[in-house]
Amino acid sequence: MSRILVINPNSNEAVTEGLRQALAVFARPGSPEIVCETLADGPFGIETQEHVEAVALPLRRRIEAAEADAFVIACYSDPGLHVCREGTAKPVFGIAECGVLTALARGDRFGVIAIKSRSIPRHIRYLRQMGLMERLAGERALEMSVAESASGEGTLARMIEKGRELRDLDGAGVVVMGCAGMARHRAPLERALGVPVIDPTQAAVAMALGTVLVGT
Repeated sequence: MSRILVINPNSNEAVTEGLRQALAVFARPGSPEIVCETLADGPFGIETQEHVEAVALPLRRRIEAAEADAFVIACYSDPGLHVCREGTAKPVFGIAECGVLTALARGDRFGVIAIKSRSIPRHIRYLRQMGLMERLAGERALEMSVAESASGEGTLARMIEKGRELRDLDGAGVVVMGCAGMARHRAPLERALGVPVIDPTQAAVAMALGTVLVGT
């Protein structure tokens, strides 16, 4: 059976469990197996550029050693994406890249919910490199840690508040959740906002599934 390996680059198992729940929707008889795992060597949350750089080579080593038909790096900073692609002939997907590309197919302008304000400059640099700044409506931060976004009380209410600001004040027609730890909140957030909400890990796995199934 074909296999897609989804790697959570932080060491918080609660985030990985949230990914498993969010990706259960893809389970079908005969479909590629989707396996989620935690990078034990990673920080508890990837919240700084130092964290991003620190996990790049451990991710590459894990991908080089793994048996899979495609890989997904489940962190919105896409840590180690390019160095990991150099380490395997199999496709490697970053959830930020895939989440934004999916958002572009659902609306003219998208907004991003970040975990903290200090994450936003890092995200903006990435969007600038992708040439997509004209499509960005705005980005607003929860001011929470990765761990809090995954399992903290009040997370959904805070996400709804920031999502409404993106929709009503910034003009976003689509909202991207800017952290893998937010995965479990996608459906209720979309119901509350009335606009498409993109879970970037689901977006990346959907692309990985399509790639594996068509054999490219």
